[in-house]
Amino acid sequence: MTTASPASVQGLLLTADRLLDGELAGATNAGRHRGACLALRTALELCVDQVLEATTPGLSRTTGRAKLLLLHSVAPTKTARRAKALWSRLSLGCHYHLYELGPTYDQVRAWRTEAGNLVRELAH
Repeated sequence: MTTASPASVQGLLLTADRLLDGELAGATNAGRHRGACLALRTALELCVDQVLEATTPGLSRTTGRAKLLLLHSVAPTKTARRAKALWSRLSLGCHYHLYELGPTYDQVRAWRTEAGNLVRELAH
């Protein structure tokens, strides 16, 4: 029996890239876009977790929204605001609603770029 390996930020960003590039067959465009949003949101959450754990250990049971608020105490205000805004957009993008169109390829590609930039900024 093998144990599941924990996800990595870079692995999740790569998964989003593969979904957007259409490498993972068997899914519709809308499904790939939503899947990429979920991978990007998870990567952002994992990155925020790592930044906060390095400065304030013991926050593993804190909610994601609270962690995004706490990010203001360890990262530049502009970076923390961008992270919260991106998380909100990705959250909307990965949930299916009958009354809304899903995210477009261009939207998800722009969010991927922003996620990559935030991950780099938060890592330093």
